[in-house]
Amino acid sequence: MTPDATGMDAVIDAVTAVLLIVGALMSLGAAIGLLRFPDLMSRMHAATKPQVLGLFLVLAAIGLQMRELWVWPVLLVAWIFQLLTVPVSAHMVGRAGYRTKHLHPELLSADELEAVVLRAAGEQASAGEEPAEEKDEEAGKQP
Repeated sequence: MTPDATGMDAVIDAVTAVLLIVGALMSLGAAIGLLRFPDLMSRMHAATKPQVLGLFLVLAAIGLQMRELWVWPVLLVAWIFQLLTVPVSAHMVGRAGYRTKHLHPELLSADELEAVVLRAAGEQASAGEEPAEEKDEEAGKQP
């Protein structure tokens, strides 16, 4: 090997190390947030935002360290699937948590979902159905 190639390898190794460390710290921050934050909405934010960026940095480090072009499309597909599925799953978990009252309303700065839930409950009542909350309460009363 030429001395220039060895210098380039050292630079790539250093960049890989930085990407791995920062990506691991982002994922660690997401894990700590999941354990320490007080309610579902805060935990959901901690689980999605830093985790996706942390995964991107780790995948970029893997791509740099492998030094093969065929690896990059595979890593890109893995990251795109994560980028597409994490927000959708977080949205669904958030809505389910909101409807089942697994949150601290005093921690919400804006409650944009309340009007949607009330409108849906009103539409159920006008259609002759009982609202979902009343059905749940009656189901709990029955032996």
